[in-house]
Amino acid sequence: MKAVVFTGGEIKNYEKVRKYTVNTDLIICADSGVRHAFNMNVKPDILVGDLDSISCEDRKKVEESGTKIVRFSKEKDYTDTELAICEALKMGASEAVLLGALGGRPDHSLANVFLMVSFKEKGLELKLADENWEMFVIDKKIEIAGEKGDILSLIPLTPKVQDVKTGGLYYPLKDETLVMGPARGISNVFVENVATVSIKDGLLLVIKLTEPKS
Repeated sequence: MKAVVFTGGEIKNYEKVRKYTVNTDLIICADSGVRHAFNMNVKPDILVGDLDSISCEDRKKVEESGTKIVRFSKEKDYTDTELAICEALKMGASEAVLLGALGGRPDHSLANVFLMVSFKEKGLELKLADENWEMFVIDKKIEIAGEKGDILSLIPLTPKVQDVKTGGLYYPLKDETLVMGPARGISNVFVENVATVSIKDGLLLVIKLTEPKS
């Protein structure tokens, strides 16, 4: 099952992220993230959070739409975003995309990045996305679709990521070790329409950036 989770951060271009809501089984909003869904004319299935930042207008729309509300106390140990992802996992999602996960609060933005690690361990493949970028965490070999000229950055999330191999990129990595801290894996470039990245051990944050098309 695929889920989309709208959070309360920034979404610059609704039309550019609409593709993530197509062929999706579940739409969940974390508190004020519901405004993004309504701005895109997308009906949420579930609204999750303490509802301390949702507007009165959006609250009324939620009640009128019949959206399920899962409400929590403001004094809690988890962010609204994490609770929304937990709800997706509870509903049977195996993959989810977070929209509006960055911007505004740097603490929340970083927390959302690291949520990809904790939920991967629980069996949920989590991706953060916006208009011109996607990011996700890998622990094995993957293929990444793109276009020539797109940017791919690799950032270790563990002290070491060993035996990193890449293909389809301008700067190849051949059984190299990336360590946390140095920016060794930043700003590689697609030279094919598909890039491959494989690792033997560790966790790697993969960020693909696409140049805006005019």
